Amino acid sequence: MLLRSPSSSPARLRSRTAAALTALLLPLAALVGLATPAHAATTATATFTKTQDWGTGFGGQWTVKNTGTTALSSWTVEWDFPSGTSVSSAWDADVTNAGNHWTAKNKSYNGTLAPGASLSFGFNGNGSGSPTGCKLNGASCDGGPSTPGDNPPSAPGTPAASGVTDTSVKLSWTAATDDKGVKNYDVLRNGAVVATVTGTSYTDSGLSAGTDYSYTVQARDTANQTGPVSGSTAVHTTGGGSSDPGTPGASGKVKLGYLTEWGTYDRNYQVKNLVTSGSAAKINTINYAFGNVTGGKCAIGDAYADYQKTFTADTSVDGTADTWDQPVAGNINQLRELKKKYPNIKILWSFGGWTWSGGFGQAAQNPAAFAQSCYDLVKDPRWADVFDGIDIDWEYPNACGLSCDTSGPAALKNLTQALRAKFGSGALVTAATTADASPDGKITKTDYAGAAQYLDWYNVMTYDFFGGFSPQGPTAPHSPLTSYSGIPTPGFDSADAIAAFKAQGVPANKLLLGIGFYGRGWTGVTQDAPGGTATGPAAGTYEQGIEDYKVLKNTCPATGTVAGTAYAHCGTNWWSYDTPATIGSKMAWAKQQGLGGAFFWEFSGDTANGELVTALSNGIG
Repeated sequence: MLLRSPSSSPARLRSRTAAALTALLLPLAALVGLATPAHAATTATATFTKTQDWGTGFGGQWTVKNTGTTALSSWTVEWDFPSGTSVSSAWDADVTNAGNHWTAKNKSYNGTLAPGASLSFGFNGNGSGSPTGCKLNGASCDGGPSTPGDNPPSAPGTPAASGVTDTSVKLSWTAATDDKGVKNYDVLRNGAVVATVTGTSYTDSGLSAGTDYSYTVQARDTANQTGPVSGSTAVHTTGGGSSDPGTPGASGKVKLGYLTEWGTYDRNYQVKNLVTSGSAAKINTINYAFGNVTGGKCAIGDAYADYQKTFTADTSVDGTADTWDQPVAGNINQLRELKKKYPNIKILWSFGGWTWSGGFGQAAQNPAAFAQSCYDLVKDPRWADVFDGIDIDWEYPNACGLSCDTSGPAALKNLTQALRAKFGSGALVTAATTADASPDGKITKTDYAGAAQYLDWYNVMTYDFFGGFSPQGPTAPHSPLTSYSGIPTPGFDSADAIAAFKAQGVPANKLLLGIGFYGRGWTGVTQDAPGGTATGPAAGTYEQGIEDYKVLKNTCPATGTVAGTAYAHCGTNWWSYDTPATIGSKMAWAKQQGLGGAFFWEFSGDTANGELVTALSNGIG
């Protein structure tokens, strides 16, 4: 999830998630870091990756790869940016423009590219747009043949799955378009072509029971040029037995909420509110966020909020006022009182978040010392009875978040292995993780499957994909369950994220689906449907572009649904957020996928009677 500081945004904090609210946020999560493939030449490909995004600008990188059998002696990459987006500086290429059309030519030292070799050049950009119309040495950038005067086909519609059995599934999709005609379609399972068909449906058979698959489709025209792939559809075949993990709760499903240490300040959300809202009776796990990671070690984040603040009788869980000289007061003592009332609840201390992830790189240099420092803090005799384990929120291992980490793909595995060895099998050890399933995105940068063997579960921050951190839009749901026609970044949706982790080898029952108890929004919007332009982030109580569900449900009620998430257009503001109804649908999907449960960022965004917690708890079972 994210973390910034007590005053930062809920969502960005987290995963950014996240914020004081979400945790991901960009996600902003989002910022989840995006990568989008472009098109390519007959003997080479060019791929664009957005390496960083800070709202008003971004870092970009093009990678050119020679896919032919002879050397390239020079290369030129061309693309178009939307109005308002531009290159401000570049390296390892000479970049020029004519209006919105940009051209990058090799330097004298990197023009030659041997067969199979690749190179990259980078730039800093202004604005928030992404490149389109890519050409490499005058041909398409996707590596397929290019015929002068013949455009490649469009993307087909996202395939719909039906008739799912233990061993088969029927897929159907809407047709692509092409100026010279579509010849056929490639059906891809987990990224590999499994069939080429002339129609718009296909039944894939010979599958394994109780197994997860991801499907996309791409069209070919009469010149055999391939167009972009469609959105992806996740399929879980029937059979194969139960996949519920041995986690808290009678059903085996984790029902987890984040409680922020800074919520005790401006938000005035105290541990007692979990009781008065009825939420404590409906969840089984709490992540207390955040502890700091500094100097490669776990550390107290806010001593006053954690264990020094004294609560009056009317704000205390047990109705007894704290005394000035008691050894432990603050949120930690209130959590202790909560466990007395609800002994089934497991409480984990979460470390890191968006703002405090910077120390993980140093921690990765000495995992054993990091694990020892965390154990000493979590199991401090003053509160050892409160915490049942530890959660780490590294945003992001071997990838870019608030800063860029280069610890390597094994760093997270090494840390989690050390934590498990130190905390033992009786404690819970978990981690929050990116949901960036874009091509060459953050999920590809780390050995999440290797780390999973030491973890009880991952909190996949499936929110903060889109938001006012891209001030001009396009408007889009910040937590889409599935892809949809017009999604700004392919792979920025929950289904693709879960499918990517499963494809890497992470068990389904070690993945929790994330829900944001807040909305993300823009202002200056005239279009009701997603995809509209904006003039900036909408006003929010604590941060621009973010608002709690409890506020939005009254001030800007939902007017539609896209990709499993509600959206609302009121006046010139456009918001997206989850409602009890969309949470119910997402929980049904999570169960169908065999996930280990669900979590949310964070309690204070819910209504006084906990209607979102109720929807999550009832839905996941």
